[in-house]
Amino acid sequence: MLCAALLTACAATATLAPAPAFELAGRIVVRYQDRGFSSALRWTQNSGGDEIWLTAPLGQTLAYLQADASGAMLTAADQRQYRAGSIESLTKSAFGWRFPVTGMRYWVLGQPAPGMTLAAVERDDANRITRFRQDDWQVAFNYAAPGEPRPSRLAVAGADAEIRLVIDSLVTPQP
Repeated sequence: MLCAALLTACAATATLAPAPAFELAGRIVVRYQDRGFSSALRWTQNSGGDEIWLTAPLGQTLAYLQADASGAMLTAADQRQYRAGSIESLTKSAFGWRFPVTGMRYWVLGQPAPGMTLAAVERDDANRITRFRQDDWQVAFNYAAPGEPRPSRLAVAGADAEIRLVIDSLVTPQP
């Protein structure tokens, strides 16, 4: 019986749809361990993986992160490279805070992430999600206009960091 349950769980995991593809440009502010970090953010997400650029106000790259099925790599401003199994573990070890990319892939679109525990969902009068909890993250959305389906700002709070993301542009491929 246990084997059947495990096989069912594995099959369900294998059939999850890939994360939606997008190109995002914005700004990020992170508070962690009585410290702060801010930068511009450019993020490309597709079925091959993620590419994230964190840049200073004048455009110099502070960190370039890339991840795919084989793992994640961070290239620092000094061109040193660091590797880990995921962006979450890589940012935790390199910066001291976790960037929850697994959930954030969906949260930037105003959606809960599949495969994560969802609780305390709140919606506005237009039935858009305004707040929820997924796993150990509290996520709150702000929308730029009443009819806007996607959030323009996210506030994400976890055990080790508070992340605020302003989305300046978000482009998804047309089918």
